[in-house]
Amino acid sequence: MSALLTVEDLRIAFPNRDGDPVEAVRGVSFSLGRERLGIVGESGSGKSQTGRAILGLTPPQAIVTARTLAFDGIDLLKAAPAERRALRGARIGMVLQDPKYSLNPVMTVGDQIVEALQAHENVGDREARERALAMLAAVQIDRPARVFGLYPHEVSGGMGQRVMIAMMLIADPDLLIADEPTSALDVTVQLQVLSILDRLVGERGMGLIFISHDLRLVSSFCDRVLVIYAGRVVEEIAAADLGAAQHPYTRGLLACLPRLGEHRHPLPVLSRDPEWAR
Repeated sequence: MSALLTVEDLRIAFPNRDGDPVEAVRGVSFSLGRERLGIVGESGSGKSQTGRAILGLTPPQAIVTARTLAFDGIDLLKAAPAERRALRGARIGMVLQDPKYSLNPVMTVGDQIVEALQAHENVGDREARERALAMLAAVQIDRPARVFGLYPHEVSGGMGQRVMIAMMLIADPDLLIADEPTSALDVTVQLQVLSILDRLVGERGMGLIFISHDLRLVSSFCDRVLVIYAGRVVEEIAAADLGAAQHPYTRGLLACLPRLGEHRHPLPVLSRDPEWAR
């Protein structure tokens, strides 16, 4: 399987108060085909920064370097800003974890989906509306014509996340980066959103990077898993084999998962070895 995305020795640094660079991502490497790759780790481990670097959405003060950062043969580090903008949305989409911070509060959700489509394709208003309604239906929104005219504050969190997925998929990208897309949702809605992503990725033959802190969710949804600690990949493993992971950090994360019907006292505490970050 040919790689859709290749990342080798990705490093992202930010200046501290003294102006000295501090690395948040330190040597992350992986490749992605048309498959579902999970990236897991604690908050601050570098998961989201890795996804944002692929899209070119790191803050201006960030220092991003890599031996290779290539998407479908395009060197992302050498690509001109206009070329990076053309890729975003059209060929690479990103769903963020909380739609209320991503959707424009003064535009209807339908207008925002139409705007995303017309930014990348030369289509008229009527065709754009029809495709937006079809996309809302594809993410299992009932009465899409009604939802099309609603503002973001008029939809629930689960519906808002479906709107975001529709907006990111309307231009039919080759790669979707989902940054904790279900963390703000209840368990029932989580499963519905994952089912939608699973079906759409399968139907469209896309690559998916699923960023999460939930190992149980990732193990049931993804094909492969990268475990990141302190900006480094400490383990890469098939999702089906996650329960047999060998690295002590991964084992520690698994041990912290609650188990029904099992009495555990004291509760397990995740230990950290400074060597893991070196």
